[in-house]
Amino acid sequence: MKFSIKLVLSTMIVLALALGFSGFYFVNNVFENSLDREVGQALDESSILGFAFETAALNVPLKYSVLPDSVVEEIASKLEMGGQSGGRLLRIADEEKNILYTSSGFTADEGLLPQTDQHTKSYRVIRAQDCFYVHTCVSINALNRILYLETMKDVTDVFTERALGFSLYRKVTLVMLLTGMVIMLFIASFLTKPIRLLTRATREMAAGDYKYRARQISRDELGQLTGDFNRMANALEETICKLEEEIEAREEFMGAFAHELKTPLTAIIGYADMLRSHKLDEEKSIMSANYIYTEGKRLEAMSFRLLDIIVAKQDEAHLQETQVGELFAYLQEMFAEKEGTDIRFSHEEAVVRMEVNLIKTVLVNLIDNACKASENDAVADGAGSDTAAVIEVTGRTVREGYRIAVRDYGIGIPEAEQSKIVKAFYMVDKSRARSKNGAGLGLALCAEILKIHHSELQIESKVGEGSCFSFILPAEKRAYEE
Repeated sequence: MKFSIKLVLSTMIVLALALGFSGFYFVNNVFENSLDREVGQALDESSILGFAFETAALNVPLKYSVLPDSVVEEIASKLEMGGQSGGRLLRIADEEKNILYTSSGFTADEGLLPQTDQHTKSYRVIRAQDCFYVHTCVSINALNRILYLETMKDVTDVFTERALGFSLYRKVTLVMLLTGMVIMLFIASFLTKPIRLLTRATREMAAGDYKYRARQISRDELGQLTGDFNRMANALEETICKLEEEIEAREEFMGAFAHELKTPLTAIIGYADMLRSHKLDEEKSIMSANYIYTEGKRLEAMSFRLLDIIVAKQDEAHLQETQVGELFAYLQEMFAEKEGTDIRFSHEEAVVRMEVNLIKTVLVNLIDNACKASENDAVADGAGSDTAAVIEVTGRTVREGYRIAVRDYGIGIPEAEQSKIVKAFYMVDKSRARSKNGAGLGLALCAEILKIHHSELQIESKVGEGSCFSFILPAEKRAYEE
């Protein structure tokens, strides 16, 4: 059963119970008030009749010391005919509660007489021949006699009104329930619309459409639930996209790795087979051995780089406070005799939290790449050039920490390639990279090392103008002077 139907049915049940109990209470309360009013009037009328009987008895001639039964009947007959309707229902009994006079139509039994004495009034509501009456009984004192006067007042109209009230209320309740059901169907449909939208969204996403979102149509709890669901869907879509990207990157990595292995292995196998199956002169033998050695060193370098990347991804850096000057001193010493390049170092003193050996690896790779990108291609044209390529390595304190940058003025990197060069085995110019014994793993290693330092590699480059690779490390102190 749908939730909206359950909501309508439960509301109708509560409404029916509420209307039923309230209707019964209302109609019954009106009936009891009307009946009490009629009982009061009946008792008052009984007292008035008793007073009238006593007054009439006083007008009896003095020859009677005790009111005779015949006079009692005569007075009762006159009282019966003296009403507005011309016919009261009354009955009179003597001291022994024997009946002396009974009006025509007085059908009540004598059950009320034993309950009445000289000092009490009694009444009851009785039913006789499909009619309802208030039966009263009072005592009267007439000429030294104690008599009992009983009356019957017709209150059938009160009971008829109660029956009509219940009948009318049942009809009104039925109409209200039907009207309320129609209204509640619309209300339930409106209230459950966010649930239907959420259900549709879950079905669409289960079918593979992760971009589908539920429309938020309210600001209540269901609207908040829709918003939370959409945020969850966004997070899920991002996670799935990341997984797809990782799978795609893994496939690309495996393809590139297989391709990079194939080229040196083909050369090694070919030249080894040549040495094994042919007698070669000394020059060709040396050349073949040199190719085998060169390609083997390339495989060795590739394996070491891959191992470094795997370790960098799995390991956590143990950051220590280090003077930046020590790092730059190491770089100046290492690249002091680099031919064909003018490497210029400048830095501000600061204490930086880092894993020294890993950051050295990053900077050595960046400077080495800058040197390769800055080599003068004019030599290939036979022109030759003595102008050294300029490479700038700088360290500056910035608001976010300490920024280290390596800038060259070489060939530059196309903008479309800049987001891809940190991927393993990716090379902008594959023929140029392989000619310099590269495999496209250096920047991938740098990116992984910077990740565990809570930093990232920033790239600024224009084709023909050069490139700038930089990263920011957390600085413990501002620069100081000795």
